[in-house]
Amino acid sequence: MAKRSKSTQIAGRRRVYPKVTTASESVQGAQLSWFRRDWFWGLILILLVIVTYTPVWQAGFVWDDDKILTANPCIVGPLGLKEIWTTSAADICPLVLSTFWVEHALWGLEPLPYHLVNVLTHGACAVLLWRVLRSLRVQGAWLGASLWALHPVMVESVAWITEMKNTESGVFFLLSILFFVRWLRARDFNGRTGGGWNYALTLLFAALAMASKSSTVILPAVLCLCVWWMEGRWHWRNVARVAPIFLMSIAASAVSIWTQGLQLATVHDPQWVRTWPERLATAGDAVWFYLGKLLWPHPLVAIYPRWQIDGTQWVSYLPLLAVIVVLSLFWLERERWSRTCLFAFTYFITALLPVLGLIDNYVFHYSLAFDHFQYLAGIGPLALAGTGLARFSDFMLPGKPRLQLSLCAGLVLILGMASWRRTWVYESQETLWADALARNPNCWVAYNNLGFFVLQKGQVDKALKHFQKALEINPNYVDAQSNLGLALLQKGQVDEAIAQYKKASEIDPASSATHYNFGYVLLQNGQLDEAVAQFQKALEINPNFVDAHSNLGLALLQKGQVDEAVAQYKKASEINPSSFATHYNLGLALVPQGQLNEAITQFQEALRLKPDFGPAKVQLAQAQALVRQGDGHK
Repeated sequence: MAKRSKSTQIAGRRRVYPKVTTASESVQGAQLSWFRRDWFWGLILILLVIVTYTPVWQAGFVWDDDKILTANPCIVGPLGLKEIWTTSAADICPLVLSTFWVEHALWGLEPLPYHLVNVLTHGACAVLLWRVLRSLRVQGAWLGASLWALHPVMVESVAWITEMKNTESGVFFLLSILFFVRWLRARDFNGRTGGGWNYALTLLFAALAMASKSSTVILPAVLCLCVWWMEGRWHWRNVARVAPIFLMSIAASAVSIWTQGLQLATVHDPQWVRTWPERLATAGDAVWFYLGKLLWPHPLVAIYPRWQIDGTQWVSYLPLLAVIVVLSLFWLERERWSRTCLFAFTYFITALLPVLGLIDNYVFHYSLAFDHFQYLAGIGPLALAGTGLARFSDFMLPGKPRLQLSLCAGLVLILGMASWRRTWVYESQETLWADALARNPNCWVAYNNLGFFVLQKGQVDKALKHFQKALEINPNYVDAQSNLGLALLQKGQVDEAIAQYKKASEIDPASSATHYNFGYVLLQNGQLDEAVAQFQKALEINPNFVDAHSNLGLALLQKGQVDEAVAQYKKASEINPSSFATHYNLGLALVPQGQLNEAITQFQEALRLKPDFGPAKVQLAQAQALVRQGDGHK
């Protein structure tokens, strides 16, 4: 029998032939490999966020940006980081205020860099959310992250500089979850000794999240929820795993309640007092309100109408009962079909807990719901939507990835266009409050703020109408009362202006702004003693009120109390060294005292801050001439 050749023996086995690849197939394979890389999809997500928020290039400062940033003495004055971290000035976000402090040191009060930082921070949140969802093995993770990142409800947090509280805290919140999940995975594979660094980073980022915004105190509950999702069951040892973060949460909650209590102490209007039954009913309403805005984001309003809850009517508690019923249903059916829904809905409610109205907040006097309140909460329903769309497309369009991708891209594009359009509303104070009034005609805050904006533009009659409309809706609105007095003063109706300020000070005697404005109109009317008394009351309430120090100095100067006037101007310039008017007034006060060289320094500083300020040029020349005269006499 003939011996088989080597080639014949090999033929008896399963032959493997090298595949011949054409040039076009090679290019296509390279493209697919590049298309599937994580960094590519992360970059796409960030680019989508940047393109969506391009209108911020034209945007300025709006609403509370003055209180938080542009007129905050801890940022633009000498109080600085120490006061941010050690006094009530920290509010609920000391780390964000510190970030603003650094930004102000880098680029001053130019709004564009602040907007760009906020947009990029939101983009980082989107990428981190995608990674968190992937680490939790959530289907459609990238789609869920993109739905959240481009949803119009998020615009208020991204286009409004003050709400960097949300984006910055969101970065640390998501980082804490990401490293916690990695720590759990390491424990699964390596036992109790693995993943130590991941746990340490979890604690670090948890602390940074709570320092950025106190509403992230829900983080330990969210981490426990993630453990349940990963392990499929609940063990009480999960509490021990997050015990250090629970302690952080308790501390951050205490600080937040303290600072909110300081703000609420200045509010004396009984119409805003709510009973506990009313708070519970409001919480139920709020859950469905926020969920509805995620499902259909129209209309979106800066300040929604403040709904009224009657705690004596049983129907007021139906929304809360519905929340309990839905949660119970999801829990009972969790082993069959509702586990994902239970996870998403429970997270949604947990993340909303600090803002449902159970604990009072100063802004609840304006409205009981705000879009920026559900920045982090929106992750749950929108991630669930991403999962649902991914499963639906797999079921309806099996084996057609390009068509699936096209449909998802279309949805993302629609959301992005809606958010782009909504971003234009935050271009200026005028666009923001005009939009609010178009959608909420009884928004007294919007009438007042829009009135103040047009008053600054010199449109006094138009401003008067806005202030009067605000007071027609809310007769006890002190800010509108005070601004109405200012408008009347500009029209020369001094007696009417004084009457408005008297009424405002009676309504809210604890308002430093009211006493300051009252003092200002008295000063304009030549009633110096009364003006001094009002400025001093304003400073008793707010010792760092720059304008009150400055105008008190002016009143004292007119009374001939030059030394006291100089002391007030110096205090004002210490608090806000970037005020040209303060330096100019201090120079004027120093001249009669013969302190010419120091007066010259103040006039020069005023001109450095405002080079075209003519009066400072005149006073500088006169002071320099007096100095030369004195040298000549010598």
